[in-house]
Amino acid sequence: MIGRTLSFYLAGRFARAVIAAFMVVFVLIYAVDLVELLRRSGDSQRATGILMAGLSFLRTPTIAEQALPFAVLFGSMIAFLNLSRKMELVVARAAGVSVWQFLTPPLVVMVLIGVFSVAAYNPASTWMKEKSDEIESRVFGGPIMGSIGMWIRQKSVDGQAVIRAAGRSGPTDFNGIEVFNFDDKGNFVERLEAASGELRDGYWILHNVVVVTPGFEALPVSTYLLATNLDRREVAQAFVAPETVSFWRLPGLAEQTERAGLDPTAYRLKYQELLARPLMLASMVLVAACFSLRFFRMGGIEYMVSGGVVAGFMLYVATKVVSDLGGAGFLNTSVAGWSPAIVGCMFGVYVLLQQEDG
Repeated sequence: MIGRTLSFYLAGRFARAVIAAFMVVFVLIYAVDLVELLRRSGDSQRATGILMAGLSFLRTPTIAEQALPFAVLFGSMIAFLNLSRKMELVVARAAGVSVWQFLTPPLVVMVLIGVFSVAAYNPASTWMKEKSDEIESRVFGGPIMGSIGMWIRQKSVDGQAVIRAAGRSGPTDFNGIEVFNFDDKGNFVERLEAASGELRDGYWILHNVVVVTPGFEALPVSTYLLATNLDRREVAQAFVAPETVSFWRLPGLAEQTERAGLDPTAYRLKYQELLARPLMLASMVLVAACFSLRFFRMGGIEYMVSGGVVAGFMLYVATKVVSDLGGAGFLNTSVAGWSPAIVGCMFGVYVLLQQEDG
């Protein structure tokens, strides 16, 4: 094993490079988002420059979190190239240090960064995103941006119903509601189209409703009461996008969503992806090592960097494809969440074995 001094030196170099790369990404995202918000500020008299700057700062961490693997990839490549340029890797190799030995400190650092990002950064970023959604809704109007349209199946004393809501404008206030009512035998009874509605304890209050019954003309109704067995808190939380839910709340929210008769796949998949993040960051270090360990003075650095970027992009595309398959139910959430990180690690180890050990 390499000594403690060299281990801490390598760990510090990689930590600084990755943090610097992440901060560059953070600033770029903040600048782009701020420009977009300033462009939209003309639509509201409440929007001021200081408010838009603060709102953009609250929105940026969630977006930047998605770019963390790329920050690790580019930061690791920069660290490797700097070590090679200063002949430090050459000296380490001449002293008998293998690639697996000087990769151990960076891998440990990346795993620790991954754990920190999941346990602390993610809850903080989701809290900031929730606050930014509230401010954005108050300043610009419209539904809360963190909400998503969903389908709900319910049973009540009036029979069964399938409810679709386009969005959420408050904790238990929904808009664009469409209800398909069935009797106890499963026969279609009527369809309701409501501009908005509120979920109360034991019933829905639908406003500006059009009742469509087979064989009869459409009947407009100002208010319509619909019985329900759904819990207000569970349904309200189920309309929250998985990206705006912290890591610690995801398991409980998935269980609540399932009890409410909704599909919890998105929350379970997000939870597995967060669990696999430390391994994903470690795989990015291995991928970076595959394209950055060449002797600097031998040239061809631009090809190595291009190869690393292409490999990272292909891993990102594969991750999105697998995530979409998992979200659609074609893959188990655990498989969809962990397989990209495992495949990335296997790819890096295989290439390094070929390069270093033949």
